[in-house]
Amino acid sequence: MPLTRDFKVTIRARVEREPKFRRALLREGIEAMLAGDVTTAKIILRDYINATVGFSDLSEATHIPAKSLMRMLGPAGNPRADNLFEIVSFLQRREGVRFEVKASRA
Repeated sequence: MPLTRDFKVTIRARVEREPKFRRALLREGIEAMLAGDVTTAKIILRDYINATVGFSDLSEATHIPAKSLMRMLGPAGNPRADNLFEIVSFLQRREGVRFEVKASRA
């Protein structure tokens, strides 16, 4: 189901005023990916990108065409691991954070 304009505006406004929320949104996208929930990860990362850097600037930074980035993070997208890692690496640098994976018991 496509997101409503109000939802996108709400997310963007909150991301702009709350750095903690912005970092948490990025973290949730990465955690969903690591948990194997690629569908949710793509949705969250797409929302994060739209609310922060935008696909044009992400394209410049990653040297991946903007349309390809949008497609790979879209509902039918199937991003390659190297592209995902390039995107996540850039987003972490831009956000000034570095997420680490730690083992824990399920």
